[in-house]
Amino acid sequence: MPSRKQEGTRTRRSGGSPLDVHLDSWLREFGPESHEAVAADSVEHLLDELEGRYPRLRFKIRDETGQLRRYVRVFVDGEDVSGTTGVATSLTGARAIDILHSIAGG
Repeated sequence: MPSRKQEGTRTRRSGGSPLDVHLDSWLREFGPESHEAVAADSVEHLLDELEGRYPRLRFKIRDETGQLRRYVRVFVDGEDVSGTTGVATSLTGARAIDILHSIAGG
C-alpha cells in the first residue's frame, strides 16, 4: 500500500505541472494534512483525483450531482470560481487552488 507521500505524487493528466492544492483545516480532517500536488485540467478533474486519493472527501466538497456544495468555495489563483464556472473551471495556466468550507450560522 502506498504511503500518503507516494499517493501525492500520482497525477491524472499527462504533462503539465502539478497544482498546489490547499484545503482548509476542516476539510483536512478528510484529506491531505497540508498542501497536495495534483495535476488536473479542470476543477472537476482535480476533485475526482482528490476523492480518489482520499475517499473520505467524497460528498464533503461536492453534492450527489457533482456540483460544489453551497458552503464550499474554490479559489483558483485567488479567484473564487464557486459561483461562476464552478467545477467546469479550466485549470490551464493555474498554479494554486484553495478549497474552503465556510461556516454558516446565525
